[in-house]
Amino acid sequence: MTDYRDSSFEARISTVEFRVSDRAHITVDTEICRACTTRTCVHACPADLFVPTSDGGILFNYEQCFECGTCYQICDAQGAITWTYPDGGSGVAFRRG
Repeated sequence: MTDYRDSSFEARISTVEFRVSDRAHITVDTEICRACTTRTCVHACPADLFVPTSDGGILFNYEQCFECGTCYQICDAQGAITWTYPDGGSGVAFRRG
């Protein structure tokens, strides 16, 4: 058994598998995001999946989401982020290497 306390983040994340569904389990309403001044999702997402765009919107990639729900919980703009569980058999799979 691997002792993860002494391994780097990169070593631990290399054991993660992402099973991407055709249906996004998180959607972002970019029109609502344009009015946001805090951009908490950009700073809080542990997978760095939210990127501000030059036109004031947010670019989001659900394909490597850890499914932690941080973005949904921390978003200041009601309705900007919709979060559901991925379809069965899809999503993140944490494995021990």
